[in-house]
Parts: sequence; structure tokens; C-alpha cells
Amino acid sequence: MSDITRDDVAHLARLARLAVTDDELDTFSRQIDAIVDTVSAVGDIPDDVPPTAQVVPQTNVLRPDAVEPSLPREAALAGAPSAEEGRFRVPRILGEEL
Repeated sequence: MSDITRDDVAHLARLARLAVTDDELDTFSRQIDAIVDTVSAVGDIPDDVPPTAQVVPQTNVLRPDAVEPSLPREAALAGAPSAEEGRFRVPRILGEEL
């Protein structure tokens, strides 16, 4: 048990300039204490356990890279709220010059 106290939480709250109620101090001290205990449990792992990047085996499922016809430009622009010169028309970004 790491013993994160209300005073520790109040000190952290002051440093972070957070307004924390008395109920929150109690709740946060329990939660932070549980987090610190959980993280410190990593030190209890035996040295002979190999590091693991993934617990579950992963495989990539890829489709064949094949050329396929795309949506015609007119069909894509048909659903656009605004189109101009064969392109989607979008609002200008503020401050940009043409």
C-alpha cells in the first residue's frame, strides 16, 4: 500500500491550481493510491518472464492490391453541397491568401 494521503492530494491540487472539495480529496486519495499500488505491482514480476509486445497474436488481413474502377467525378460531386470547376467547393480558411 502506498499511502497517498488527503494532504498529498490537496498539495497536488494546489500545485495544479485545482479547486477540490473535501469529498473529492477522499475519493482522489483512494483512487491515486490504487493506481500507484497497481503500477508498483509491475516490480513484482519475476525476471525470467520475457517481455511481450502483444498478449494476443495479431495478423494483418489485407486484400489483394488490385486496380478497380473508382466513383465517377460527377457522381461524387452530385452529393456535394457545393461544387465548382469539377471540385468540391469549401469555405476559405480565415487569413489565407489566394
